[in-house]
Amino acid sequence: MKDREKTYREKALKMYPHVCGRCAREFSGKQLRELTVHHRDHNHDNNPPDGSNWELLCIYCHDNEHGRLEVAEAYDGRLSSSQTSDSDFAHRPFAALEALLKGKDKGK
Repeated sequence: MKDREKTYREKALKMYPHVCGRCAREFSGKQLRELTVHHRDHNHDNNPPDGSNWELLCIYCHDNEHGRLEVAEAYDGRLSSSQTSDSDFAHRPFAALEALLKGKDKGK
């Protein structure tokens, strides 16, 4: 994998300006190691020679991009808040609140 990564990284760095595609920060010299190749379709085996699946991102924007994907995947298939049942939650801090409020109304 490291050999494959080295190959497409070198190609991408020759093909594209050394600028993050999200935050537009410029990189040169030792800072160039902070610039990563992001695969737009998230498939590291899809490396077309024209670089159309690549995007240069700084390490921070690259982490953000993958973090957003993880969050989106975490929500896929889960119940929406309107479909959530009471059994989904073990702790119910206000379970007795209605009874307490009704008791106060009776005392008036």
